[in-house]
Amino acid sequence: MILRTLLVFALASVSLFAAGPKITVFKTVTCGCCAKWVDHVKAAGFTTVVHEDEDMDTVKDSLGVPKDVRSCHTAQVGQYLIEGHVPAEDIKSLLAKKRQAAGLAAPGMPASSPGMADPGQPHEAYEVLLFQRDGSSKVYAKH
Repeated sequence: MILRTLLVFALASVSLFAAGPKITVFKTVTCGCCAKWVDHVKAAGFTTVVHEDEDMDTVKDSLGVPKDVRSCHTAQVGQYLIEGHVPAEDIKSLLAKKRQAAGLAAPGMPASSPGMADPGQPHEAYEVLLFQRDGSSKVYAKH
């Protein structure tokens, strides 16, 4: 009985630690590309919490997302904001490097980004920006 209890406890502990970082996503209910991006970060191991809100400008204003980097959805992971269709590998890289920044953004809606890309279509290059709350930014990754 003791061995069984220890085994159950061990398995529960492993499953707690296996869950990826929590990412909270704010999006509109009708945005299909945002839902595909949520699927992308889930597939990359993130634990997702989704809030649907039709007034995304108010959400972005309250979170402090600079106007120049805005896209269709906004997420929070750890201390960072993630704006738009940023690839999960860039988010993981930012979390590992612990950069001093407000977050990452894929401004607009890049056609080849996660959630936007259509299978079989040619890749269109796009950039992910590392941004500060004052609106300044620099290229973090090129895809």
